Amino acid sequence: MNNTDTTAKQTSDTNIQEHPYQERSYAVVLYGATSFVGQITAHYLTQFLSDPSNQNGSNSVTWAIAGRDQEKLETLQTELSAAQKDGQEKAKVDIIIANSNDETSLDKMTKQAKVIISTVGPYLKYGEPLIKSCTKNGTDYVDLTGEAIFIKDMMDQYQDDAKSSGARIVNSCGFDSIPSDLGVFFTQQRAEAKFDAPCEVINMRVKAAKGGLSGGTIASMATIFEEVGKDKARRKQLANPYLLNDDKNAPSVRQDNVSKPEYDSEHERWLAPFVMASINTRIVHHSNQLLGYEYGRNFKYDEAMWMKDGVKGKLMSYGMSVGLLGFATAMSIKPSREFLSKHVLTKSGDGPSKSEQENGYFDIRFFGETSKKEKIHTKVTGDKDPGYGSTSRMLAQSALCLAQDISREDIAGGFWTPASAMGEKLLTRLETHAGLSFEVVDSND
Repeated sequence: MNNTDTTAKQTSDTNIQEHPYQERSYAVVLYGATSFVGQITAHYLTQFLSDPSNQNGSNSVTWAIAGRDQEKLETLQTELSAAQKDGQEKAKVDIIIANSNDETSLDKMTKQAKVIISTVGPYLKYGEPLIKSCTKNGTDYVDLTGEAIFIKDMMDQYQDDAKSSGARIVNSCGFDSIPSDLGVFFTQQRAEAKFDAPCEVINMRVKAAKGGLSGGTIASMATIFEEVGKDKARRKQLANPYLLNDDKNAPSVRQDNVSKPEYDSEHERWLAPFVMASINTRIVHHSNQLLGYEYGRNFKYDEAMWMKDGVKGKLMSYGMSVGLLGFATAMSIKPSREFLSKHVLTKSGDGPSKSEQENGYFDIRFFGETSKKEKIHTKVTGDKDPGYGSTSRMLAQSALCLAQDISREDIAGGFWTPASAMGEKLLTRLETHAGLSFEVVDSND
């Protein structure tokens, strides 16, 4: 090891010794708390943690909200105090001022927390400084990014630092990609129990979903299209189904990709592309690697939207496919991307109304088949808007799971996925506290 490497390791070790993980002031710090999804997450955490039945005696959760705007944070702090459950002392959640442009402020924040929740996107633009600070200071981290190339960049740059400091970095803890990642994990666990073998193939199909997009999601999509549009190497990265597999001998099995209208004769439905497949499939394959290829090295996985049968379903499938292609093309060209962002698409900070969040839902199906053609059918459902009502709960419970349920002896520092880091413990939390359900269902359901 050269002198520079030695110095870096000594600095990292000093930070950890000065701020031992178990002695930190906050179990969870929500960074970007005044963003659209950040506010929803903050309100959920307040409701959840102000219920004494959700606190664990001496291990009760202390948490804080963080961001760069003192005034907005104080307004949110007042709202959160008022929102605490009746009959409980109205305690104020603490505030931490931190800015992604100020490394010192980020370090001060991360040294106080066991787990940081980040809602500050687009992550390609704003995410790296916080990842750097967490990996330097041995702080666990969760986010809701759907930007696979961001995760790849961060793994390439900070994997060694995370392993050295003990920081567990778990990306994509929202609708991107927990239903897919834990849905496959659940399906494989049940297949092993029933058939004594994993599924060699799993097809995920979105049967139904209701919810809206926020400006933050739009901004993240615009950033990805901008990055891919100007760099051929980025396009090649994004097309690689094993982009996040960082072992030296990643699988080379050709993966199916529903990129145009197809007819599913087995289930008598038309299929259309699913916009989140490009991140979800990469997370699932990375989980397979991190779990020691429990799903098998020949494992195949794809995602698509289910449409109806008949002419109506065919038209819907073609319409969605053409619409997605047109949107992707427009967002890849700078003038049209800027026009859509300024005049058509939802602005950053805006998103679905409270009613839309509460009345949203999703129903996702997984069709698994072993190498012996044994079949299993499972489903994952959520009772809130997938992108925000459900995402905020998934994100919060992921952070709490990492802080309370997953020891550092069991899961060491490094970049992980929800399934590989938290698995069954997170699944149980989501069913108990987040309105998600994981079920084995009859093949005809």
